Amino acid sequence: MALNIVLIEPEIPNNTGNIGRLSLAAGAHLHLVKPFGFELTDKRVKRAGLDYWQHLSLTIYENQASFFEQNGDKPMAFLSSKGTKDHWSIDYEDNMFLVFGKESVGLSSEITEKYTDRLFKIPMHSEHIRSLNLANAVSIVVYEGLRRLK
Repeated sequence: MALNIVLIEPEIPNNTGNIGRLSLAAGAHLHLVKPFGFELTDKRVKRAGLDYWQHLSLTIYENQASFFEQNGDKPMAFLSSKGTKDHWSIDYEDNMFLVFGKESVGLSSEITEKYTDRLFKIPMHSEHIRSLNLANAVSIVVYEGLRRLK
C-alpha cells in the first residue's frame, strides 16, 4: 500500500463510507480509530461504500493510544485547519500515514500541539468557511500523494 488513511474518531457514516471507497480506489489502507459516531454496520456506511466495503484493506483501533502504540514510529502527516504549512509541503513517502480528525472539531489539541512540525492544512481562499468536508479533504491529500509518488 502506497498510503495509509487514518480517521480519528469519525462521526459521519456517509463520510467514512466514501473514504472507504476512496481508499480502495487509491490502493490505500484505511485505519479507523474509535470511538465512532456510528456503527460500522450502519447502512449509510455500506451505501456510501456500495458493495466495495468487503474488499477494503482496513484496520480498526480501540482508541488513539492503541493506534499510536502500533504506528507511532511510522512517517505521518497530520491534516488540520490549524496547520501552518500547505499540504503541498508534505514529503510524501511510501506507507506514509495521513491522519485526519473528526468532522466536528478535527484533530485534538493534544495531537496538534505534539506534532506541530508535521501539521499541514489544505489552503482555502474564503474566510466564510472553517473547513472542507472530510471526504473531500482526504481525496485532495491522497491524490496529491499518489501523484507525487508516481
